[in-house]
Amino acid sequence: MIAVHQLTRRYGRHTAVEDVSFHCEPGTVTGFLGPNGAGKSTTMRMICGLTPPTSGTATVDGRPYRHLPNPGRIVGVLLDASAQHAGRTGREALTVAAATMGVDRRRVGEVLDRVGLGPAAARRRVRAYSLGMRQRLGLAHALLGDPRVLVLDEPANGLDPEGIFWMRGLLRDFADRGGTVLLSSHLLREVEAVADRLVVIGGGRIVAQGGKDELLAGAGTVVRARDGAALRAALQRAGLTVSEGSEGLLVGADTDAVGEVARTAGVALSELRPAGGGGLEQLFLTLTATAPGPVTHSTTSAEPTGEVVR
Repeated sequence: MIAVHQLTRRYGRHTAVEDVSFHCEPGTVTGFLGPNGAGKSTTMRMICGLTPPTSGTATVDGRPYRHLPNPGRIVGVLLDASAQHAGRTGREALTVAAATMGVDRRRVGEVLDRVGLGPAAARRRVRAYSLGMRQRLGLAHALLGDPRVLVLDEPANGLDPEGIFWMRGLLRDFADRGGTVLLSSHLLREVEAVADRLVVIGGGRIVAQGGKDELLAGAGTVVRARDGAALRAALQRAGLTVSEGSEGLLVGADTDAVGEVARTAGVALSELRPAGGGGLEQLFLTLTATAPGPVTHSTTSAEPTGEVVR
């Protein structure tokens, strides 16, 4: 299990992540979603011991990552596919990792085959790999120690449609065999297809979390009117969350509440329906449309060089 409790990370006067709490259970894929700059990568780096939290805790299998005796045998991590030794071949990179973790060298060939890097690709230098091949190699590294947990940040970036479909099956199979997956991705349709639970972050804070079906069922309301500007103004005056969707305004409230606001304002509606049919994309837009930005008490950034907040 991954357990995150009240994680906060500040850089001087800038708060990148504030009071973030969630958990990921065995046998599930948890989709970790949010716009750029929301704090996803910073949170995942804190889980993996790369960024120390200002306060709060993150544990894997009941212990902080840094206290795991051989972390690669417990949790497989892929945070940056480009962070690999460019001068080594794919097989050499995994062989070094296997020696470090005390893994049988025969496992190297097994995971290379599993991620679709055949003998020819395994002999190539990493500098000659495409981004998609680096993603596959990074995933092979994450799987090398036969871990029970996977922490993956944008693992499908650079993959073609066939590769994305393949990864979906791999992650679903891993979870179905009792593994725990924490997956960050901007490919919302793919997350919707594979995830059991969702955690949505905006402005460094959790804005929603729970079972996928539960959250999608309460995704809000789609509403349209001939006088769209008057409708939006009325909804905002009522304190409701409003964003533009492909089929109308997305409102973070049920249909009764939206209809009552429109009636009171004298705005005639042309459409009013639950937004659940729009899937994860509409839910994401509704939840993050007005999420507050990271807390900043200074006009200058105090973030250290090399630490990117995403």
